Amino acid sequence: MVSYSDVATDPRWLPHAIDPQSRHIEFIRIPNEILQRPGFLFEYQPKSDSERARLSYDQVLGLEVDTVPAHFIFHSGFCRSTLLARALNLENVSLSLCEPGIIASLASGMPVDERLTRQLLRLLARPRDGEKCVFIKPTNHANRLIPVLLRLMPEARAILMTNALEPFLRSVGSRTLLGRRWGRQLYLEIQSYARVELNLSQQEVFSLTDMQASGLAWLASQRYFDLLQKSEFQPRLRLLDGNDFNDHRDRTLSAVLEHCHVRDGEVLPVVESAAKVFEQHSKLGGNFKKKAPDRTDDLIAKEISEVEKWIGLIAEQLQLDVPLRTNLWGYRMHEGCNH
Repeated sequence: MVSYSDVATDPRWLPHAIDPQSRHIEFIRIPNEILQRPGFLFEYQPKSDSERARLSYDQVLGLEVDTVPAHFIFHSGFCRSTLLARALNLENVSLSLCEPGIIASLASGMPVDERLTRQLLRLLARPRDGEKCVFIKPTNHANRLIPVLLRLMPEARAILMTNALEPFLRSVGSRTLLGRRWGRQLYLEIQSYARVELNLSQQEVFSLTDMQASGLAWLASQRYFDLLQKSEFQPRLRLLDGNDFNDHRDRTLSAVLEHCHVRDGEVLPVVESAAKVFEQHSKLGGNFKKKAPDRTDDLIAKEISEVEKWIGLIAEQLQLDVPLRTNLWGYRMHEGCNH
């Protein structure tokens, strides 16, 4: 039987899901080695009931725990954010939680209880083996909560990670039916909190192709991140293009850690330990080249090109320069396509 003190004293117990009807929080015990593996924490299934626990809201609010600074990796999807999160599991420096279930649960539409949410975030920010900070990478389906999370964690800093439209749409297309359905759902979801107003009727929305809807979802995310960059949170935010990260991995890791106030002198020797992460597929594991062949055929490539031009015209009307440029180190390392 899992006790209250077990959850209070062992940082391997992470809040996983909210049951608003019974006013309980489900916890699961996640071993350290799971954090190093590909995949997402919300998918993790404990092997036995002894690795699950339920505490009431009042019990959770009463937990007293030691924490370290927590920082966020917010992202627009399909932009190497999972790879960055995994690479930030650096021994004695930082711990990284890739898409913990509790953030998705918070974003599921229920009213936000700020006191409870703050405590749940503190429970994610517990060190395990002397780490100086914890990085939390939520699902992009929780992006509507970004202002809330930043307000509740006033010392937290964040990376806003995105990429150009072409690789985003290529990733959507490569996942066939599920990918295209995901793109349409993302468009409808983002319209509820970061609407790009095109005055489309319901019939016109229904008539959008999957790639058009996915392109509009991408554009809405770009606009949302741009607005965040101009908000009260601007000093705490840095933009990162996934291609810039891929081209300059060591520099990116050092810049992220510096942005989050971990001194370069302390981290440069351990950045090399992240090298093995780049040899694996961040979500599936195994050799990256074997797991991720380029399946973009000529017809899909042509469709993507047409959607790029269409989205470019809309971006011009919005006076939005996309894709957003990396400012993590002050300038972008290579030229991108601007619309």
